[in-house]
Amino acid sequence: MRPVLLLFFLDSPWAIWKHDPAQGLSGPGLAVVVSVFALAYLAFARLRYGRVPEEDRPPLVFAGIVVGLLTVHSVLGMHLLPRSFPLFGYGVSVLIGVLSALWLTRRRALKSGKDPELVMDLALWIVVGGVLGGRIAYLVQFRNQVFMPGMGLAEALFAAINLTAGGLVLIGALVGGTAAMFAFSRSRQISFLDVADLVIPSVFVGVGFGRIGCLLNGCCYGDPTSMPWGICFAPNTLPFKALVADGVLPSNAVATMPLHPTQIYSALDGFFEAAVLSWFFWRRRRVGEVFILACLMYATSRFLMEFLRGDSPGVFGTPLTISQVYSLGIFGAGVAMWVFLSLRPAPPATTTAAAPTPPSPPPALPHPTR
Repeated sequence: MRPVLLLFFLDSPWAIWKHDPAQGLSGPGLAVVVSVFALAYLAFARLRYGRVPEEDRPPLVFAGIVVGLLTVHSVLGMHLLPRSFPLFGYGVSVLIGVLSALWLTRRRALKSGKDPELVMDLALWIVVGGVLGGRIAYLVQFRNQVFMPGMGLAEALFAAINLTAGGLVLIGALVGGTAAMFAFSRSRQISFLDVADLVIPSVFVGVGFGRIGCLLNGCCYGDPTSMPWGICFAPNTLPFKALVADGVLPSNAVATMPLHPTQIYSALDGFFEAAVLSWFFWRRRRVGEVFILACLMYATSRFLMEFLRGDSPGVFGTPLTISQVYSLGIFGAGVAMWVFLSLRPAPPATTTAAAPTPPSPPPALPHPTR
């Protein structure tokens, strides 16, 4: 578990590597990081295009301004900025997942004869919808931990958007991303199910990387286990504090008891579902079948995974967790869509670009009279 991977230092922007004893963390100066990325892109652009594309010049100019301001701030001994800021493991994992999903979806779009620029436009919708859906689900599920008694309106609004004090619920993010995808499809007057089939295999790649982020963050932990691969969490981690608060663990314990690594289980499940859905995309018979299979697979695996999770109580007077209730709804929606597609005549799905129609052969010349 490593919630913070490293620090970016602002007070020593040209430090190659620096250690902060107070936080027990190390990292480079921010000017070094920005300069390395800018120079790496310049080298790439020169090799790939022979020059820097005009549309990419403003970000490079902005990078130069940032480096210059950081240098001036440091040389003059100013204290307008914090000494450093953290690079969170969960955020990095989610970013890797989003970029991987975007790259894979573009490749699938190109291979299937669809416009790859559509994917770029859709990505922003899905990310925004996913963050909103995940945050709303988090606020509903953990409202007693977010909104404290006596909070004013301004404090409550800040708590609602303060992602650093609490995060997102994956199943809510999936629902929010799907709603955004539906809105995007309606705005572009294209088939929602066709878009969903194209995107959903890559979404589960993002889920896999996101769950690795959960492991780094220490959230979404499992129940105690006697399995040899159980994970023990140190003091000051989320699982340790939660188990102490529940009276399951003494506060002077060296670490938690071994817990199911449900984060790893879920990451492997996400990558497995991505592989199955990618394989099935090229073998679907109708538009929508890939999305329906994704609903059925994820709802089933998430429902079962919740029996190994140790961070979610039952709701509505039942032993079912809120995620299991969501899963039942997603599974029911998948079954309903499957029945609807089965009863509705539809043209077969097209997963490859339509080949141009070969020209008709010229009419045969009549044989000469023999």
